[in-house]
Amino acid sequence: MSSVRVYPVTSKKQLMQFIKLPWKIYKNDPNWVPHLLMDRKKILSKVKNPFFAHAQAEYYLAELNGEIMGRIAAIKNDLHNQYQKDNAGFFGFFECINNQDAANALFDQAGRWLKDKGFSIMRGPASPSSNDEWGMLIKGFDDPPRLLMSYNPEYYNTLCQNYGFKKAKDLYAYKLENKKVLSSEKLIRGQDLVRKRSGLTLKEIDMKNFDSELEKVKYVYNKAWAPNWGFVPLTEKEIDAMAKDLKQLAEPKLVLFGEIKGELVGFALVLPDYNQIFINMNGRLFPFGFIKMLRDKKKITWSRIITLGIIPEYQKKGLDTVFYYEIVKRAAEVGIFLGEASWILEDNEMMLRGAELMNGERYKEYRIYDKEI
Repeated sequence: MSSVRVYPVTSKKQLMQFIKLPWKIYKNDPNWVPHLLMDRKKILSKVKNPFFAHAQAEYYLAELNGEIMGRIAAIKNDLHNQYQKDNAGFFGFFECINNQDAANALFDQAGRWLKDKGFSIMRGPASPSSNDEWGMLIKGFDDPPRLLMSYNPEYYNTLCQNYGFKKAKDLYAYKLENKKVLSSEKLIRGQDLVRKRSGLTLKEIDMKNFDSELEKVKYVYNKAWAPNWGFVPLTEKEIDAMAKDLKQLAEPKLVLFGEIKGELVGFALVLPDYNQIFINMNGRLFPFGFIKMLRDKKKITWSRIITLGIIPEYQKKGLDTVFYYEIVKRAAEVGIFLGEASWILEDNEMMLRGAELMNGERYKEYRIYDKEI
């Protein structure tokens, strides 16, 4: 057998090979949702993706017996290291056949690149950061991923563990069912009491004044999640770019701001699960995918709670219960009766209690791996 050859992506052709490798890995997997090719090009572009204003990356392909069988990105995230101060570099966009030699060669190469940059820990998968696809699926392989969540074959975890990766942190995803949530008397009573006690009011996003509404998102986002493990603040340009992409997918009833006496105290972003449409588009939005997306939007049965944040001085006051109740109720108004709350850190007690209060089922788990290099 030929040895594994790993080499950097240096041409447009190789970049497309990097992007399209999952079509080989997942060709017989009915739960895989192909990424939109145009989105993959954008996120990997060191010119178009504002992430690379504070980060560097090198992309690698692995060839075995003359065929491309794996890929990986080695990522240096300066903002992470300024904020977390843990000397971790990252690997991401990992895909590989079930071959330990190929996986080892990819991990070796990423590790060398990161070690040369001065890092002592290789962490991942981060594609490319904790604000994007984060973590490797370890439970819940019998169901397609929700929007913007990662997915991988179960054997990827064996490849990582055999290489010497250890658990750094687990992330949870909870399944929420309308009837089960609204059968929680504790939630119903609690949110009503909180409204009366706090004066909290919820308002949906005003799409006609999107730019000014976005300023409110920026205010809450980097305040509310700052204490979390692995958190990296989003730059203004990153939030602008993300908002531009997500604006096309937003359902205004599910994008909510919380105010007390006119002061902004919280924000929730919930999106319909467009993966239910993307799974049949083979990565192509144009020319016909866009029409399909508009036509089939009303058939979407899931939503995903992507972010729900309360600014620190208003946390632990039960304000989240009002958001939970309103999200479930409003989702039903647009025909969505299933939801996923994800991802939640395994030790984020406040969010875990919230998921349990809604009678949520912990149905998927993801792992962040670390290895000393």
